[in-house]
Amino acid sequence: RLSCIRNNIWLASCGVLSSGLAVLSSFGLMLFCGVPFVVTVANAPFLILGVGVDDMFIMIASWEQSSRKNEKSSVKSLLAETYAEAALSVTITTLTDVLAFFIGTWTAFPSVRSFCLYTGTAFVFCYVYTMTFFGAVLVLNHKREQGNRHWLTCMRVDVGKDQAENSCLYNACCIGSCSGQPSQPEGEHPMSVFFKKYYGPFVTNKWIKVLMVLLYGAYLGGSIYGCTQVREGIDLRNLANDASYVIPYYDDDDKYFSTYGPRVMVVITESVDYWNESVRLGIESCAQNLE
Repeated sequence: RLSCIRNNIWLASCGVLSSGLAVLSSFGLMLFCGVPFVVTVANAPFLILGVGVDDMFIMIASWEQSSRKNEKSSVKSLLAETYAEAALSVTITTLTDVLAFFIGTWTAFPSVRSFCLYTGTAFVFCYVYTMTFFGAVLVLNHKREQGNRHWLTCMRVDVGKDQAENSCLYNACCIGSCSGQPSQPEGEHPMSVFFKKYYGPFVTNKWIKVLMVLLYGAYLGGSIYGCTQVREGIDLRNLANDASYVIPYYDDDDKYFSTYGPRVMVVITESVDYWNESVRLGIESCAQNLE
């Protein structure tokens, strides 16, 4: 926002900070409990950041809608209405994410198990910080706006006759308007107007409903067919970069050696007398029998 009072840079920064706190808390708890830290866990912060920022947008949107509807309501009422609107969707998304990752801990792969434990726990902490820390930040930011305080310095912004004599740069930085007059309260967000006036009526049209049902039916049919084509196993060739030297190796291996089947190795775990001819013949006989 161009207004020096309505600007929410610190609010957005605290939303990102909330996700960072969730990552630190989960990583610290898992390391304290002795859960191994593997390389794939380093990707978890990006997932937490995506979900945390999404929850932040939901909280801010609900708060602004509550403030717009009840401008004279107390902070307690605004916060209660915000949680009533936003907490349900935030809770459902968190529960599904946590359930998905904790189910992944049943896998037999230790690295995947560690990744799911770290990430699932981070989602739990992300939810806790969103419902506590970020809610408190919303209230503090609201009090700053009500006190007509600057977003950066938190100093009170007073608009009077003397402000009109100041330079445009000073008024823009300290008041938010070159004219020296405070910016007017913002109306409804353009995106909300688009969904309410245009997108909503469009998708509720009866012919669009029929088209949506047909498209979803085609999508569902394609998905079911795709599930029947899934085959278990991993093609190691797909795990390498296209320019890697491994690609020609797997191509040649498949071209020249695929008819021989998998390699079989025999390991003799005990110490034997290889100098003894009869022992060597016995080992050779064993290898021939395996062949």
